Amino acid sequence: MIRHDGIHHVSLIVTNLERAVAFYRDIVGLKVIQRPPFDFPGTWFAIGAGGQQLHLIVHDGETLRSRGIDTRDGHFAIRVRDFDESVEWLRQHNIEHKANRNSITGFAQIFLLDPDRNVIELNAVRE
Repeated sequence: MIRHDGIHHVSLIVTNLERAVAFYRDIVGLKVIQRPPFDFPGTWFAIGAGGQQLHLIVHDGETLRSRGIDTRDGHFAIRVRDFDESVEWLRQHNIEHKANRNSITGFAQIFLLDPDRNVIELNAVRE
């Protein structure tokens, strides 16, 4: 049996590291953490206080997505503290998103794309 403690990290392919770092740091609000000296560019971020991480890896080719926000596409989710505050932040920064306070999941959801069109879900406890 494999006993799980949780998700350690999610890795995403990006084409422009500076642009991606600015998005995840300045828009999503993640903190850059130390990354080993690999022989390829990338950046690591801490997510929350539980030790989870996001790893960005530079890829010279195209990323897979070509469409807009599709909530059924592969994605990763970050739990946020306040749904309304998060939606307002995205609006202030002109970030396209789909928000659903009353999702059938039982929690409020916001979907958005990063600059390389990776899908991100932000979700919050429904109040």
